[in-house]
Amino acid sequence: MTYQSILRQYWGYDKFRGIQHDIIKSIGSGHDTLGLMPTGGGKSITFQVPALAMHGICIVITPLIALMKDQVQALRRRGIKAAAVYSGMSHAEIVMTFDNCVLGDYKFLYISPERIGTELFQTKLRHMPISFVTIDEAHCISQWGHDFRPSYLQVAVIRQLVPDAPILALTASATPEVVEDICLQLRFRPGHRVCRMSFHRPNLVYTVRHTDNKYAEMLHILNRVPGSAIVYTRSRQQTVELAKYLMDNGITATNYHAGLSQDVKDTQQQQWQRGDYRVMVATNAFGMGIDKPDVRTVLHFETPDSPEAYFQEAGRAGRDGLRAYAVLLYEERDAQKLLNRIRESYPEPEYIRKVYEDTCYYLHMAMGDGQGVTREFDLQDFCYTFHHFPVPARNALVLLSRTGVIRYTENEEVNSRLMFALSRDELYQFREHTEQEECILHALLRKYSGIFSEYIYIDEHLLARETALDPHQVYFALKQLAHAGVLYYIPHRHTDYITFLSRRIEKEEIPLPPEIYSDRRAQYEQRIHAMLQYATDPAIDHAAFLLQYFGEK
Repeated sequence: MTYQSILRQYWGYDKFRGIQHDIIKSIGSGHDTLGLMPTGGGKSITFQVPALAMHGICIVITPLIALMKDQVQALRRRGIKAAAVYSGMSHAEIVMTFDNCVLGDYKFLYISPERIGTELFQTKLRHMPISFVTIDEAHCISQWGHDFRPSYLQVAVIRQLVPDAPILALTASATPEVVEDICLQLRFRPGHRVCRMSFHRPNLVYTVRHTDNKYAEMLHILNRVPGSAIVYTRSRQQTVELAKYLMDNGITATNYHAGLSQDVKDTQQQQWQRGDYRVMVATNAFGMGIDKPDVRTVLHFETPDSPEAYFQEAGRAGRDGLRAYAVLLYEERDAQKLLNRIRESYPEPEYIRKVYEDTCYYLHMAMGDGQGVTREFDLQDFCYTFHHFPVPARNALVLLSRTGVIRYTENEEVNSRLMFALSRDELYQFREHTEQEECILHALLRKYSGIFSEYIYIDEHLLARETALDPHQVYFALKQLAHAGVLYYIPHRHTDYITFLSRRIEKEEIPLPPEIYSDRRAQYEQRIHAMLQYATDPAIDHAAFLLQYFGEK
């Protein structure tokens, strides 16, 4: 089948858009390829179409669970075999998914960057017929990118695991320097291709509104411009406050931030996408992979710290090609707020070393000990104990992770655990429970072994499917059973971890070479000053400024 016939059969389009066909031909010919496409450019088509034309399975690496689920469901609705592995799945489900990809003629397997480093994935990968590897949000692998993520350094391992498979890297925001670094980090082979789509969006109007009252200005704009909207702000608490303010003033709004549970995030995102709420008020945790073409306004209540972040978030407006607005609200004190972020994001070297020393004391790590040791870490309690502010302390830990002395893992998902408090005989004699609790007890006994002698990881969603209940009912019933003394239940949660990658050393010995600290701080300062120019210079054309920043004339 030709690429065009696949596009027509599965997606109903007669022709490709922009540089989609160029990327597809390049990866289909076996070339390592980097595709630069603005938000809404149709990135998914560039790997889904060639994967259907080629033998084997396409591995898609993305940090976005919501995108994994949405794209897998969309592919399955089209009759295409696709699977995803993400946090929250049981070990048995993960093994079964990998085995299906080995034996079941699947075309797509979506995984997170962290999954690449696991022994199970690497073992199963050796038995999969790989067509090519797709890396979404590829700018995250670049140390010079605005959204560098240490977990993405695992992605480079894929080249060693499947050396003959071409790699397709995709991103919506990368400067020329970041483009070069992506190709270097992914070890692109000679003859690789870089396909660029113009970042110019003629239907999208960029504007900056200077104001002394952001609340009133936000309300004025949303009342003037009808249709769906996103309001971005930096604070989790402010997402709640702004959504309430809009609701109090007659505009339906919900909120989204990384601190919400996955169920709540999924529900509120779906409600906004369906149109139950007109406005989504969110931190930058919201947006990547969101396929809502009719967003008429993206409004930034706070100024982002880089043109890359602003361009990517603003670009979620007007993906249907109709007139849309990207509005930045700016007041005089925002300049100092932005400049303060430099000091918070890159604290002084003495402070970074002090945080390391305090962390060792907090985790009771003796001098010369600790290599390979992992401990749970409560950032709020640590800051209270040692009199640190959370933002610079957190960023100091991130910088320490880049030195190789520790690894700081944030918001790691820990599955629920459970163990019976009663013996098997006592459980059978216990009759003071509801019909729902009875169903759950039977499901636990069917699905999990060893549950009377030790804590076992469980999955409330799996129990919900087994019992025809919803996950909230399962959670409530388990809490009731725990309260009644039938079982011990530790619900699913997120926690931080610190792993000592080397023995504890004197704080003065910690390396902070230029590529980890001073070079990156200087580049961060450049981004901050670029955003200040964007917000304050009355002479610039905002669209042209952004294009020039990304190397486009």
